Amino acid sequence: MPEKKEDKRKLYFIGIVPPAPVFEKALQVKRYVYEQYGSKDALKSPPHITLHMPFKWDEQKEQKLIGLLTEFVSTSQTQPFELRLKNFDCFEPRVIFIAVEKSEPLLLLQKELMRFCKTKLNLFNATYKDHAYHPHLTVAFRDLKKATFYKAWEEFKSKEFKGEFVANAITLLKHNGKNWDVHREFSFI
Repeated sequence: MPEKKEDKRKLYFIGIVPPAPVFEKALQVKRYVYEQYGSKDALKSPPHITLHMPFKWDEQKEQKLIGLLTEFVSTSQTQPFELRLKNFDCFEPRVIFIAVEKSEPLLLLQKELMRFCKTKLNLFNATYKDHAYHPHLTVAFRDLKKATFYKAWEEFKSKEFKGEFVANAITLLKHNGKNWDVHREFSFI
């Protein structure tokens, strides 16, 4: 039987990572959810709003990826825009997140990035099935057990969270084998 070739590709994804103090506030909520409800998977990535779901890319061609994302932000019509985070919502029965208020610039950026990733990066994994893009900042992930989810959701459904920041960049995150790290930021300005 022929030996299987080792996959040398790494996992990446593209998102918006909020600056301080929103970053710290969201991280504090993630830590609280872990301590109180045992959901540790949300701590495997920095607080972020996903723009393009995880994809595999040949690490030896990482500079090409960085160059193409640099091209994207330099040719994009996107200007820095304000994002507001308000309270909590969920994808029942496993995920709790900080809600992102509806933002036309964010929706346009995500749509433009998806088109760019298909045409320039040949990424076709971001199907999102039949669901429309639903921006959010996850604080309790799919490792939350169903019964625990309902207990946590009882607490979070009426809890307040407020945060706002100017989104002036997209971020490439890279998986290190255990967690996601901020790898490179691409500013709109």
